[in-house]
Amino acid sequence: MRRQRTRQGILVLGLTGLLFAPDAARGQAAPKFEAASVKRADRCGMGSSLDPGMIALHGVPLKAVLMEAFKVKMDQIAGPSWLDEDCIEIVAKMPEGATKDQLPAMLQALLVERFKLIFHHESRPSPGYALVVDKNGLKLKESDPNSSYNKEHAGQVMFGMTAAPRIKGSISMASLARFLSNNLHEPVQDLTGLKEKYDIDLSWSESSLPNSPTADVFTAVRESLGLRLEPRKEQFDVVVIDRIERIPIEN
Repeated sequence: MRRQRTRQGILVLGLTGLLFAPDAARGQAAPKFEAASVKRADRCGMGSSLDPGMIALHGVPLKAVLMEAFKVKMDQIAGPSWLDEDCIEIVAKMPEGATKDQLPAMLQALLVERFKLIFHHESRPSPGYALVVDKNGLKLKESDPNSSYNKEHAGQVMFGMTAAPRIKGSISMASLARFLSNNLHEPVQDLTGLKEKYDIDLSWSESSLPNSPTADVFTAVRESLGLRLEPRKEQFDVVVIDRIERIPIEN
């Protein structure tokens, strides 16, 4: 039986789109921000920017920061429910010579220092989905990097947060799986074997009303893209939050 859960609060595609393995995981000393301002936000806004040498997150849910810091999806963070609701402001200066792929490690160090974070990893069985090519064949067109649209919108993906969510852009299957996972609130693994980027324009309905004129996400993925979401139960790495303070140590 298909299950689709919709959660009020956050749908996270990535604060900066930069998700890399932290240096600490590779046995190197974890880098830290040169300076950082951290405080609770008055309201949630999901605003973020990454300029050369500077990161600014405005009104971002704490769970979203944890997702970026550990390179995991929403349901791979096990912790208190208020992680979805408590939003924070972070303005931090990256040290000279630091690279973007060091950002997760720096976020981890900041969470440990300012929120007294203690965590461990567990492998847990979890219901989820595999994204595969449908038996009737792929309906996608490989992106042309020289097209006027892709030149104008290079690196951009539109994601509509409405009654009928929409994904539009030149997207890899790995990114599509991540976007769908965030919407379904369950892990989605890319098992398509497709490595290129494709032109995708996908919309669906989250309405529970019968006879809705817009397809649900499962039907839309199959009919529009020639892909299929297959229910799977797999072992997934989960970051278990043993301790985290609700009020951060500020500047």
